[in-house]
Amino acid sequence: MTGCSQPADADAPPRASGSSKPAEPPADAKPSAAPDAAAEAAAAYRKWGLKPFAAPPAPPKTKPVKRQPGGPVPVISDIPTDEKIVFITIDDGAEKDPEFVRMMKDLKVPVTMFLTDSAIRTDYAYFEPLAALGNGVANHTLTHPNLRTLGPDAQRREICGQQTKLAKRYGTPPRLFRPPYGNWNEATRAAAGTCDVDAIVLWRESMQIKNMQYQRGDKKLHPGDIILAHFRGPAELKGTTMTEMTANMLRHIQEQGFTVARLEDYV
Repeated sequence: MTGCSQPADADAPPRASGSSKPAEPPADAKPSAAPDAAAEAAAAYRKWGLKPFAAPPAPPKTKPVKRQPGGPVPVISDIPTDEKIVFITIDDGAEKDPEFVRMMKDLKVPVTMFLTDSAIRTDYAYFEPLAALGNGVANHTLTHPNLRTLGPDAQRREICGQQTKLAKRYGTPPRLFRPPYGNWNEATRAAAGTCDVDAIVLWRESMQIKNMQYQRGDKKLHPGDIILAHFRGPAELKGTTMTEMTANMLRHIQEQGFTVARLEDYV
């Protein structure tokens, strides 16, 4: 066991008067337990200069965002909830830093990855261990176009084509879709609906290198906010690594008293 130990005899049965022989342990005594999960989590977080997050609340039995049968695809920037939770989403897939995979294995913070085929095709396998951790694989089109400049058929090819590719590579068709640059129109919504998308996911905050950009004037996180980040490396982040950027983002979340929940549990 870790931490401060009690005096050796604190819980031992009293000894017979005048005896120098220590009492025998009970016959059914068990070996000391392994370090508990909290201590292991604290050690894992320390590696990255962080403190562990509080566990998120249990997800609601009924998802607060749900596409009605035959209805339009919902378009969301946040999740309706009073819980102090936020959701991390990471776009594109251009940077494939092995240290980020190690970071996610250590921290076990849930993220949703909105992947673009033109960015990930050089190394589809990079995202497999991230998906195996339970992180969501979601759709961000085949080639990252501004969908508002495309007609309905071209939009459908971009969205449905990526649905097919991601399902083939990672085993399950994505349920969530994000239009590049956040640009969409009703043709996008209709196309996503024909591709079996359950929600179009936008965002409330975007993570830069050290700071967040906020859409609201109070420049604060709110319960249920969706945060946008990107798979980026030192070339795009002015020398900062993806793990450093991610650590900065997690600190901002913690400093405001929030923890991170899994987006797919709410949509």
